[in-house]
Amino acid sequence: MKLALLLLRLLPPEISHLVALNALNFLYKLNLIGLFFPYTDSSESIEFKGLTFRNRLGIAAGLDKNGDFIDSLGALGFGFIEIGTITPLAQPGNPKPRIFRFPSQGAIVNRLGFNNKGVDYLVEKVKLRTFEGVLGINIGANKTSEGQKRIDDYVECFTKVCPFADYIAINISSPNTPNLRSFHLEENFLPLFEALSLARKKMQYANPILIKLSPDEDEKIISVILSAIQRFEFDGVITSNTTVKKEGLKQSTGNNLIGGLSGKPLFTKSNDLLKIAHSHDPCLFKIGVGGVDNKESFNSKLDLGASLVQIYTSFIYQGPQIVKKLLG
Repeated sequence: MKLALLLLRLLPPEISHLVALNALNFLYKLNLIGLFFPYTDSSESIEFKGLTFRNRLGIAAGLDKNGDFIDSLGALGFGFIEIGTITPLAQPGNPKPRIFRFPSQGAIVNRLGFNNKGVDYLVEKVKLRTFEGVLGINIGANKTSEGQKRIDDYVECFTKVCPFADYIAINISSPNTPNLRSFHLEENFLPLFEALSLARKKMQYANPILIKLSPDEDEKIISVILSAIQRFEFDGVITSNTTVKKEGLKQSTGNNLIGGLSGKPLFTKSNDLLKIAHSHDPCLFKIGVGGVDNKESFNSKLDLGASLVQIYTSFIYQGPQIVKKLLG
């Protein structure tokens, strides 16, 4: 397995990503995942709003943007999977190169820009899933949408995915879509939250709605958002998205890269945001993500108030064995 990971790193990041996921899919279709990645789940399940998470570990949005690999990822032992971010219309994302590896630091910088095949494609893939675990769907807006159209994009995605989503994550925190993080400002997130609240009532969607937050906003702004989440009776937060601040990277070559930093250098910033959310409302449902690559960092998220934990970068670097490492 180590040799396979080393060979994958010789490929450009996006090609490596597709090769690895398609190889996993191939093993799944041959019913060989259990042979290559044996794992017996001894973790305790948890429940939230009628959903049963068989364990506390999930895969974060961004790994499977279009729902192409739900079943094969689910077969690895994750308690839940979050797919997306999805937008109403398919879009290519930002120009390449747009993923940069820093393996010695367990870090990645990406500026993908919500590249995806559109919400209708994702819905058709979700309809075919056999994965019985919890499935979250992360939604966003198209790059070209502005003003009210941007809010409409979220509502359109919400309406289309809610019949199939165990929970819906609202991504207002990607740094790679222009001005998306302006939704952290009250004058922008209030109309969005109101529109989503109305859509929830119209669709009679009873499952959780979670807001994915940026680690780069100050505590005052986050507190205002958290109060609004309570006001609109949303269910929780995901802390956090990537950071645009690169001070955590030791290589100076990465400091001027445009994009979001994930992996080990994000650990402290994401934990700081998790602490703020937990101190604001200890009862708020929280998913911790950012820098988790071993049992200690996994447990730290839980100790700080997270009910669930997601991984992304450590899965890319360590492969499927990370599941057993964190839950075993």
